[in-house]
Formats: sequence, structure tokens, C-alpha cells
Amino acid sequence: MLPITITLYTRKSCPLCDKAKAVLAELNKEFPFELKEIDIYEDDELTERFGLMIPVVYIDGEQAAFGQVNKFDIRIRLQENFSDL
Repeated sequence: MLPITITLYTRKSCPLCDKAKAVLAELNKEFPFELKEIDIYEDDELTERFGLMIPVVYIDGEQAAFGQVNKFDIRIRLQENFSDL
């Protein structure tokens, strides 16, 4: 198993989610992490919790970003997480 897990809460037909996926795919070339994508519409509780916030990115269980996912900000968080390993 990879040392860091990123969870991306998303939904279908979401342009911001598509951008977030592209950002994470680019960063995954730089940082080895496991990406878990979860469609919030598959769970009523997640839909209620994240409905207007998506996409939402969690790094090792801690919220790192939502809405417009910024590559620079996620890179900094990943660098911090990898320096802790």
C-alpha cells in the first residue's frame, strides 16, 4: 500500500471535479499516492455533507481543498505529508 491516500469526493457531470482529477493525475506523477474517488450521489449522507462543496480533496483523512482545487496548494500539502514519512 502507498504511504499517502487522497480521497476525492466528486459527482458525475461536474467540470470542477474533472479539473480536480486532472490536477491529481499530474501530481501523482510527482508523488506516489493512492487515489480513491467517491461519488457523493451514491450515499445520501455524503450528498448532504458535501453537496455544494464538491470536489472535495482529503489527504490522509484531512480536508485539503474543495471547490477550485489548486495544484500549487495540493503540492505543498503533499510535500508536507511526504516530509513527515
